[in-house]
Amino acid sequence: MHAFRSHTCVDLNKSNVGDTVRLSGWVHRVRDHGGILFIDLRDHYGITQVLCDPDSPVFSQMEKVRSEWCIRIDGNVKARDPDLVNDKIPTGEVEVFVRDLEVLGAAEELPLMVFGDQEYPEETRLKYRFLDLRREKLQKNMKLRSDVVASMRKRMWDLNFREYQTPIITASSPEGARDFLVPSRLHPGKFYALPQAPQQFKQLMMVAGFDKYFQIAPCFRDEDPRADRSPTDFYQLDMEMSFVTQQDVFDTIQPVLRGVFEEFGGGRNVDQDWQQISYADSALWYGTDKPDLRNPIKMQVVSEHFRGSGFAIFASLLENEGTEVRAIPAPKGGSRKFCDRMNKFAQSEGLPGMGYIFWREKTADAVAQELGITVKEAQAKLKSGEVEGGMEAAGPLAKNIGPERTEAIRQQLGLNLGDAAFFLGGKPKAFESVAGRARSTIGDELGLTDTNRFAFAWIVDFPIFQMDDETGKLDFDHNPFSMPQGGMDALLGDPLAVRGYQFDLACNGYELVSGAIRNHKPEIMFKAFDLAGYGEDEVKKRFGGMVNAFQYGAPPHGGCAAGVDRIVMLLADEANIREVVMFPMNQRAEDQMMNAPSEPLNEQLRELHLRIIPQE
Repeated sequence: MHAFRSHTCVDLNKSNVGDTVRLSGWVHRVRDHGGILFIDLRDHYGITQVLCDPDSPVFSQMEKVRSEWCIRIDGNVKARDPDLVNDKIPTGEVEVFVRDLEVLGAAEELPLMVFGDQEYPEETRLKYRFLDLRREKLQKNMKLRSDVVASMRKRMWDLNFREYQTPIITASSPEGARDFLVPSRLHPGKFYALPQAPQQFKQLMMVAGFDKYFQIAPCFRDEDPRADRSPTDFYQLDMEMSFVTQQDVFDTIQPVLRGVFEEFGGGRNVDQDWQQISYADSALWYGTDKPDLRNPIKMQVVSEHFRGSGFAIFASLLENEGTEVRAIPAPKGGSRKFCDRMNKFAQSEGLPGMGYIFWREKTADAVAQELGITVKEAQAKLKSGEVEGGMEAAGPLAKNIGPERTEAIRQQLGLNLGDAAFFLGGKPKAFESVAGRARSTIGDELGLTDTNRFAFAWIVDFPIFQMDDETGKLDFDHNPFSMPQGGMDALLGDPLAVRGYQFDLACNGYELVSGAIRNHKPEIMFKAFDLAGYGEDEVKKRFGGMVNAFQYGAPPHGGCAAGVDRIVMLLADEANIREVVMFPMNQRAEDQMMNAPSEPLNEQLRELHLRIIPQE
């Protein structure tokens, strides 16, 4: 028999009754039922119940065993009584009577329990991550992650892509985040950088004629942490192709990702047709460039209904250039209680509140005022059916702008009795993000968001440049390596009107993919950088390898990268990316388990010709 096990803890069933077996694993749970010890023995694959009574030669040893001890047992497989069968586990029809026991690794008092669903502080979970990872949910998440990566690889190979590895130690390259720098021992005073992405190398591969590349690539960025982003490193499905248009990239990666979500989505609906939405429309309709389309609410501009109206705040605001008023429809949100709740949400976002209108059944007061009769008479007419009630617009805004304007707003938004609308105004960039969050909150609170669905959309037509409002300086808005739509001719006009062949893929409120058709012509690249204030010499200095390569017959090429961590987070239905990363950092970018970052030894600093200058 094998030194440690003849079977795993998921293998045994009724066909093994009577067999002598050897199992190894961790003590998941110990139960003492009147002198008979029942132990759930757990390994990576599952759980088997083992038992020991005073007739067992190792009963006295078994009494000392505690949770999370690692043990090996020998014993005989027995059938459970029919009324004791556990249908929830594959081994639930059998149990093993223990004849021999070896303690492979005793455990001290546990800082967190593996059995059960108790919540523990993040600091405890990350410091003892090796224990945290023993928990069933995290075991499932890590297996899911591994299976997703394997599926991605197979799907890419099936499309005739080959996987190539790019360097981990390279030159610093500004790509929108801070680099992690690595000092060079052989070249004092000089530094390598960990790659923020394999961007330049994969483009150089296309110049080298490899045509189709992919990689499950590690990327390193010194970023502030968020729930959906690691502060140090992450993995992406990285791909690039030559002689392709933007639509070719969509047509290639879409079936790969759709297949992954269908395979691992747990039966949730996966959109088959992925619409393409311009960056401008996405900001207008959803207040974000990563919209959650499970929520059907679409915001609209309603400025004309408030221009010159009795609502002075919006009317005067609209006299300023570049301002507008947008409405967030709220189907079935037509109650003062809900409107007050959304006002509190706006205040929590730093706003004084949100204007609102809601449509309700016409009150006797409104009928009385309309017909010039008493409220009592109006009540009688409504009750008898002599007068139809209909509906009326309510709320402070409705009173200020009057019935004609409120009715025009209702018709534009397609709202009815029992519905509401919320309003925000100003320069769009100042309120768009708050409007987007309000839209999400309204969708969630009113039950409009379809939680059993993965909803995808390509966000396209990103602006190449943006203007800093304070300095008036032009700079890149997104990826500086994207080909401008219209090529050189586009760059000779208004820079702020230039759109790039650049795109993101949004799913359920997260950005999953970012990509572009690349700017492979040196003269167009130099012009784009010149508009952003970078001279030709600066471009050659920063991106010398790529600029040099493009002078030797660069093909048109494009590609994208899909965030593996985020994809697994969605599939696992987790709200925090740390739940799908094996050994994550904490919110301060610290590894509490390995004590990183740590202070270097003096010998290390001397070798690297470095000196630490204490902060004042």
